[in-house]
Amino acid sequence: MIEDLCHVSELDGRQKAKEYVELHDQVETSVTLLDSIESFLSTFQKDLSAVSGQISDLQDRSQDIERRLKSRKKIEKPLSSLIDDLIIPPPLATLILDSDIGEPWILAVEQLERLIGTYKARMRVKAARDLAEVAEGLRIIAATKCRGFFLALIRPMRHNMSTNMQVIQTSVFLKYKSLFTFLQRQAPEVAQETQKTYISSARTYYETGFRRYIRSLGWIKGRTIEKSEPITMGGDLDTPDSLSGRLAFARIDGPGVTLAYMADDKEHKEPMEALLRSALLVLMDNATAEYTFVTSFFSAEQPSSPSDVVMSPTSLLSPTDGTFDDRLSLVGSDRGGITPRQTAGSITASAQVAKEERASMDAVWRQIFDPSLEYCQTFVRTLLDPVPAVIPLLTMIRLTEEVIAEVQKRDCPPLESFIFRIRLEMWPLFQKAMAEHVDALKKLAEGATAGFFSRGALTTDAQVAMICQRYITIFNSFILLTQQPEETMIFSNLSRLRHEVDKLVVSHSEKAGDAKRQATSQSRLYELVLQGLNRVSTPTVHPKVQTEMEYWRKREEDARKRISGVSRARP
Repeated sequence: MIEDLCHVSELDGRQKAKEYVELHDQVETSVTLLDSIESFLSTFQKDLSAVSGQISDLQDRSQDIERRLKSRKKIEKPLSSLIDDLIIPPPLATLILDSDIGEPWILAVEQLERLIGTYKARMRVKAARDLAEVAEGLRIIAATKCRGFFLALIRPMRHNMSTNMQVIQTSVFLKYKSLFTFLQRQAPEVAQETQKTYISSARTYYETGFRRYIRSLGWIKGRTIEKSEPITMGGDLDTPDSLSGRLAFARIDGPGVTLAYMADDKEHKEPMEALLRSALLVLMDNATAEYTFVTSFFSAEQPSSPSDVVMSPTSLLSPTDGTFDDRLSLVGSDRGGITPRQTAGSITASAQVAKEERASMDAVWRQIFDPSLEYCQTFVRTLLDPVPAVIPLLTMIRLTEEVIAEVQKRDCPPLESFIFRIRLEMWPLFQKAMAEHVDALKKLAEGATAGFFSRGALTTDAQVAMICQRYITIFNSFILLTQQPEETMIFSNLSRLRHEVDKLVVSHSEKAGDAKRQATSQSRLYELVLQGLNRVSTPTVHPKVQTEMEYWRKREEDARKRISGVSRARP
């Protein structure tokens, strides 16, 4: 029994030992496997740590790339704009290099000038420095072609008097003003040469034209000689009706001007007022048109827009062929109001610059028109020597005043000064002529012209009546020529003349005999004056007319009262 148990126990022990061995092998295998896993995990952890570092690096690089992308996006537009500003368009270069000047050049030179300014402002950029050399070549070529273009336009003015300057100025020169402005800024020496050439040619053109035209007016003037004569010694009697046509020459709007070819007709005659009017209107139209052109074309400032130039209602007379052409009058453009940021100093500086610019343009205009003004000045002096009669003289004075007003509207100060000086020369002559009338009447009334064997001057009814008629003509003409209700130079002289006429009537009537005949003679002459005052060819409401009529009406009533008083006094 015990042996069986031992045998059984031994078998169990062997079986369990076998199991223990297998378990031991499994444990060793597991330990080996765990060591392998441990080693793998250790390696994996290292690899994972390395991958994590790479991911972090990638994230940093991604953020850096994103920042750089944002920076590139920020400079994309400025860089694109810079490229657009710097690049010289091939069509622009081709136009300047291969084509003659035409309308496309107007925008082309503006674009080229903008590029030149851009290159100067960006000289730190290498591309700008490189392209600046190309732009400089284009500038030289453009300036050369512009010079040839303008000189070709100017050349006919010097050699052909049939050239219509105003058409060339308005349709070509002003149209290509931007090209000359380009020369002023980018090639000032060429601009100066062009300006001097134009001044010389225009001076020759106007000098030749006005010399011929004034010479023609001089031929017409030589066919009629008029001079001032005392009211007591006048020739043929002029009436307001006969003078109405001549009084019309005191206005700008009136009869047509005398044309140069009219001098070829040896029978053609014109009064001196008409000749002066023709000379001044031709001078005014040409001179103001030229001043408008000079100030708009040669000015350093760019014109605002073509709409600033409008057509003038006045026609322009060519002094050689007598044809009329439209002229341009430059209207001041609206520059806008003064902003609050503009200081008094900047306004003063701008005004000073504008003043200097205007003075410069005035000097250019004078260089062109000085010879023409001398011809006109000489012609005016021939009209005033001998001194004309007071009515034509006042007509010419009024004409100069109208011309001055029109020149002021057209904004031509140097011509205004010239006409004003002519007007100043006429007033003393007018005063002297009126004084001669007064002195002549005074001498006639006082018998100052009596001979050695004569007690006094002999006057006749016809002579005194004629003098009264002449006084009426002078008064009515002065009224028609005077718009102001009070003008000392005119009405003080008329008052003195009236006083002497009245004295002559009284002194003449005193030789009639008895008191009744004297009063009758006075009444008849006063009535003659009143009738003449009522026969003004042009109705007027001038206050001086009523004052004058009241004076003579009172004198006539006094004469009638004396007649009635003498009649009643007789038995």
